[in-house]
Amino acid sequence: MCGFIGYFSTENVSYDREKVLDRMGEMISHRGPDSDGSFLDGAAAIGFRRLSIIDLDGGSQPMHSPDGRYVIVFNGEIYNYRELRETLIKEHGLVFSTNSDTEVILRSYEVYGKKTASMLRGMFAFVIYDKKEKSFYGARDYFGIKPFYYAFMGGVFFFGSEIKGFLPHPAFKKEVNPDALKMYLEFQYSPLKETMFKNVFKLSPGAYFTYENGVFSENTYFEPTYSPKKRSFDDAARLIDETVLSSVEYHQISDVEVGSFLSGGVDSSYVASTVRPMKTYSVGFEIDGFDETELAADLCRHLKMPNKKKEISPDEFFDVLPQVQYHSDEPHANLSAVPLYFLAELASRDVKVVLSGEGADEFFGGYDWYIQSEASRIYKKLPIFFRKRAAKLFSFFPSAHVRHFFKSNAENVEDTYIGQAFIMDDSLAERIVSEKYRSKMSYRDVTAPYYEKVKGLDDLTKKMYLDMRLWLPGDILLKADKMTMAHSLEARVPYLDREVWAVARTLTSPQKMKGRRTKRAFRKAAFSHIPLDWANRKKAGFMVPFRVWLKDEKYSRRVREAFSSPAAKEFFNSELLLEMLDEHIEGKKNNARVIYTVYSFLLWYEQYFILR
Repeated sequence: MCGFIGYFSTENVSYDREKVLDRMGEMISHRGPDSDGSFLDGAAAIGFRRLSIIDLDGGSQPMHSPDGRYVIVFNGEIYNYRELRETLIKEHGLVFSTNSDTEVILRSYEVYGKKTASMLRGMFAFVIYDKKEKSFYGARDYFGIKPFYYAFMGGVFFFGSEIKGFLPHPAFKKEVNPDALKMYLEFQYSPLKETMFKNVFKLSPGAYFTYENGVFSENTYFEPTYSPKKRSFDDAARLIDETVLSSVEYHQISDVEVGSFLSGGVDSSYVASTVRPMKTYSVGFEIDGFDETELAADLCRHLKMPNKKKEISPDEFFDVLPQVQYHSDEPHANLSAVPLYFLAELASRDVKVVLSGEGADEFFGGYDWYIQSEASRIYKKLPIFFRKRAAKLFSFFPSAHVRHFFKSNAENVEDTYIGQAFIMDDSLAERIVSEKYRSKMSYRDVTAPYYEKVKGLDDLTKKMYLDMRLWLPGDILLKADKMTMAHSLEARVPYLDREVWAVARTLTSPQKMKGRRTKRAFRKAAFSHIPLDWANRKKAGFMVPFRVWLKDEKYSRRVREAFSSPAAKEFFNSELLLEMLDEHIEGKKNNARVIYTVYSFLLWYEQYFILR
C-alpha cells in the first residue's frame, strides 16, 4: 500500500519542478513512510511514497521497464501477480528483476497494453508513463477500493492518490465546487464525478484512462451485471463459502503480519474466523447501547483469538473531527469514519495490514433499507394518487421513520432510493444552502444514469446496484482507505474480489433476501465458521452517539460557533441551522444527521481554505 502524486506539462516553468514535487509528496507521506522515490524528465514529474508489504527489498518505485521506456507508480496489491508473472515468463520469455506485483503490472503492459487492468485481481490505482511518446496509461480497480484523482489547471495535468497532494503546485487553484455542495448535503458524501474541489475529478471504478497529445480519455473495462442461475439454496451457500475462503487466502499474501478488524457483526467475524489472526482490533463508545467491543471479545474468546479494543470518549470524538475531515480530502459525513480512524490508529501500533469486511452488504443484500416490510407491501396496494398525497401530508412529521415510510411508498424505487444515506431532500437542501450555492440539480440527476443500466430488474437488485456504484466507492471505501492510510495502515477487503463478485452476481434475489432476513445465503455460508448468533446478528455498523452528545452544552457550543462563523454564512442559511440545533437540544426533533453533515463540511472547509 502506497501513494503516488504527479503532474505533466510541456510548457516552460519558472518554479523548481523537483522541489514542488517533493512538497507534493510530503502531503501524502502518511500513505508511505517506509521510503520515497521520484522521476522527472522534461515534461513529467512523478512522486511515490511506499508502505512496504510485498518484496520489501525489491519493490521500490517509480519502477522502470528494462528498456527504460516505461515508468510506473502503483498503489494497492495484486493478488494474482504470481500467476501473471509465471505466464509472462513461460509464454512471452520475460525476465524479472524483482518479486514485486508492481513489476508484473509494468511488464504486463508491455505485452497486453490497455487490456492490462482487466487482467488484474486485486485493489489498485496506477499510472504508467511512456517516456518516448510522452503519454500515460492508468487505471482504478473494479470496485473503487483505491482512490485516483486527476485535474487540469494552468496547462498542467495532475494525478494522484489524494487531492491534498495537488495543493503545493503553483498551477493548482483551490476552489469549492458550487455544484457539489447541495448533493453532498443530500448524500453525506460527494457523489459527483467532479469533487468538492472545482475541476478535480475521480477516475471511475472499473475504468482506465489514457492521456496522449493533450487529450484525456476514460474507458470502462469492467461493468457489473447480474446473471441469476438456478441452483439450490444450500449449493449457493456452499459456493459462497468456497469462494470467500479462496479470496481470504489470496488476501493474506504479504511479507508482513496481517491482522483483522472485528466488530460484533457477521461480515468481519466471518473473515476473522477463517484466518484466526493473532491480532484483532475493535472499538466502541463509552455509553450504553453504542459499544460492540464486548461482542467482538466474546467471539475472540470462543475462537481463541487475541483482541485489542478501545473505547472512544466524547472528547476524543470531537477533538479528532478536523483531522478526519482533512484526511478525507472531501467533506464526509458518515459518522462511522470517526471510530474507523481510531480503529486504524489502534491496529497500526502492531501491524501494517488488516483484513476488513466491506462489500458483503452490497454483494449479498445486507442493508435493512433493502427490506420491504409487510406494512409497505400492503400499503402499496392503495392507489398511487392516495399514496403521493399522504407523503406530502406527512413530509413535516417529526418522526424521520414515519416521513420515510410515506415518502418511500409513494413513488417508484428510482424516485425514492438514493443509497444508504439520505440526509435530506431537495427542498430542505435548498433551504439550508445560501442563495449563491443553490442548484437546479436533484438527487435524481445523480442516480438516474445508474438506474437506467438496471432497468427492468427487481427493486432489490436496483438498490444493490446503485449502492455498489455510488455508496460503496463514494462513502464506504473512501473512508476505509483514507482513515487507514492516515495511520500508514493497509486495509484489505476480501469480499470485494472479482471472483467473489462472479458468484454474487449469479444469486437469485430470494437467496439474498426473503421477508426481513438479509444476506440469507451469505449467512448460511458463515454458519460453519462462526456461532449461529453471530451469523444471524442484525447489521449495526459503527453506532455513534453523536445525537446524545450534541445535547451536552460542552459539545453543542462547538457546533454553535461553527454555525455562526463567516464560512457558515457564506455557504448556508446560518439562522436556520441554529434553529435546527436548538430544536435538537430541546428534544423537539432529532436533527443530528443534518447537523453533523453541515458541521463536517465546515470543518473540512476550515482545514483546506482557512488553516492551510
